[in-house]
Amino acid sequence: MTDKISIEDYLAQGGMLSSPANVPSRYRGELLRVMASFVDSELAGSAGFADTINDAPGIQERISAARIVLEKADHASRVLNVMETFGANAERYAVNHPWSARVARDTDLGQARQAIDMRLSVFHYPLDGWVDAVVMNVLMGKASVIQIDELARMSYQPLADVLRAILPRERGHAELGLAGLVQIVDRSDTMARAKASVQYWYPRVAASFGQSSSERFETLVRLRIRHTPNEALLAKWRDELDGQLSALRLN
Repeated sequence: MTDKISIEDYLAQGGMLSSPANVPSRYRGELLRVMASFVDSELAGSAGFADTINDAPGIQERISAARIVLEKADHASRVLNVMETFGANAERYAVNHPWSARVARDTDLGQARQAIDMRLSVFHYPLDGWVDAVVMNVLMGKASVIQIDELARMSYQPLADVLRAILPRERGHAELGLAGLVQIVDRSDTMARAKASVQYWYPRVAASFGQSSSERFETLVRLRIRHTPNEALLAKWRDELDGQLSALRLN
């Protein structure tokens, strides 16, 4: 108990941890859970978006989609490297894992995780063509930026450094999606499809922010792995996204 109070006091005063050797067991477990969720979500997102590359309407759109697929896989690899320093089994993430597996589109998962892996629930839903993929990328891209920015301020320095390096590229993914969505809403034949996709993805992406309050969040705050309540992150996402959707006549 004395050791636990000591490490929490150290973290509360702004202390940083830099090696698995000086990480207490509870901290280790929570950190690995955060990393596994990130890696699985990035790999599932990459695999799902890869299937839409050939649906892209032009060469530049294909290039943008391929870039997102590549960089998300790379982001997963970078965080997986940190996980391996804790003894995580990288073979779990072999190429034969079904990252492209999806549930039926009308399934309601809420915030529940599935046994197959630790991806966020939103990455269990299938994309339905190019317009749907672009809309999902815009909504989830903005959520990812907010969520990664939150984690990039954590007290485990090696992971925080990796996330800060990843963050600009995730912002770039969101910007690519928004540029594609601007083109979509300029066409009358795709505007209605975009509106339907916004209605579909909005509540599913919102659910990725998790419960409004939980005992686990309080633990993460004490360990300085997290700082901002889920409801505050969700409110920020809604505020920023709703302005963009309004400008595009999509809300």
